[in-house]
Amino acid sequence: MSLLSGKAVIITGSGRGLGRAFAHHAASQGAAVVVNDVDPDLAHEVADEIRSQGGRAVANGDSVADAGNAAGLIEQCVSEFGTLDGLVNNAALNYRAEPWDDDPARIRELVDVNVLGPLFCGTAAVKVMRDQGAGVIVNVGSGSMIGQRRAAAYSASKGAVASMTASWAADLAGHGIRVNAVAPVAWTRMAQNDPSVVQTPEHSPDRVAPLVTYLLSDLSAGVNGQIIRFRGDILCVLRQTAIKEPVLERDSWTVEDIAEAIDGELREVLEPPPSARWK
Repeated sequence: MSLLSGKAVIITGSGRGLGRAFAHHAASQGAAVVVNDVDPDLAHEVADEIRSQGGRAVANGDSVADAGNAAGLIEQCVSEFGTLDGLVNNAALNYRAEPWDDDPARIRELVDVNVLGPLFCGTAAVKVMRDQGAGVIVNVGSGSMIGQRRAAAYSASKGAVASMTASWAADLAGHGIRVNAVAPVAWTRMAQNDPSVVQTPEHSPDRVAPLVTYLLSDLSAGVNGQIIRFRGDILCVLRQTAIKEPVLERDSWTVEDIAEAIDGELREVLEPPPSARWK
């Protein structure tokens, strides 16, 4: 039996790139797939491809940045396939700009898709999953969450994705719902302006798809609240945000006390900015 036989999953932003690879791989493992993309023609094209290969798929051309659309996407999956077993929050925007040249309208558009989209889809999905007593959410994050140069809005949005992953994982574990995130490196249209990603076989979206299928499947039943970094040839788990030792305690702190502590006991645990990592 295939890994996702009998399961129905939604994959947002799956008309091209990573989402398309996720949709095809999930379908090849037996899942019924709702192919969502803001470009309806692309969504229908991928759904047609899956059906032509013997799989089950339907298309959805709505933007997940609208709460009503997100709820309708969840309803469509349940109506078409009778269940909702997995949600992959993949839809996203990306662009690069110097901080002084960033555009408020473009920032808002990105946040609407990258942050509100997963929040709207996730909160609608868990209402169904909670009643079922089971379900999986896979959020697509990014290593950019640590701070990528000329990408403040995108970095902030992926930091939000990491936070919502951790929050949902804690809240939903008792309801049989697992929530994890992937932070992939892949050559896609969205990555073409990112100098840290190059077009190589290791960066093919198809190389990332098995990781998402794994997280959607019962093979990952014991995995919850994790962010998994994947490059096609490299697999690792990202460290979660935590307090560093030492933790200094006083009844009160003056400015001078703080300066002395930062320059003294805490100096060794300060971290450099990630500028050297992002060119």
